[in-house]
Amino acid sequence: EWYAIAKISGIKLCEALRKQYGFDAFSLMPTNLYGPGDNYNLENSHVLPALIRKFSEAVDSNKNEVICWGTGKPKREFLHVDDLADACLFALSNWDINSNSSPKDENNSPLSFLNVGSGKDISIKDLANIIAKKCDFNGNIIWDESKPDGTPQKLLDISNFKNLGWSYKISLEDGISSTISSYKKESKDYKIRI
Repeated sequence: EWYAIAKISGIKLCEALRKQYGFDAFSLMPTNLYGPGDNYNLENSHVLPALIRKFSEAVDSNKNEVICWGTGKPKREFLHVDDLADACLFALSNWDINSNSSPKDENNSPLSFLNVGSGKDISIKDLANIIAKKCDFNGNIIWDESKPDGTPQKLLDISNFKNLGWSYKISLEDGISSTISSYKKESKDYKIRI
């Protein structure tokens, strides 16, 4: 609830500043992000970094199984943080809300926010299999169906932003590989410090 309210408040603040003061403000609404420096805490991280940690630790400790929550059927969309940074720069250089060609809402008013994502989703089960393979985990993946699945699908409509000419560049597989490498370095550096 709080996260959603904060997002909506940010959008409405930008709209109000634009209407009242002519301030050139807009919002980009990203999908699920991942990449270097992510939160890998198993208690409160998101699914992709949690899976990276689980499979990496299983390999490091020679475990032959990893337990994942739910059925693995829900689908999620992911975007690498470097692609979001690129999208921000692109929007600053290429999106003029007052342009006639700017995306409009159902009332033909200029949109003040756009969704940013890859436009592709993947099941949690397929995501886990990719991460397991990239971590060199060869054991069994156990799905604990007593745990919740969450929303069946989360996929943004990115057509308005895509129509401005932007597209993500980092494939999910390449992004996962670089994030795993980053995680291993970050966790090694952390262990050295303590």
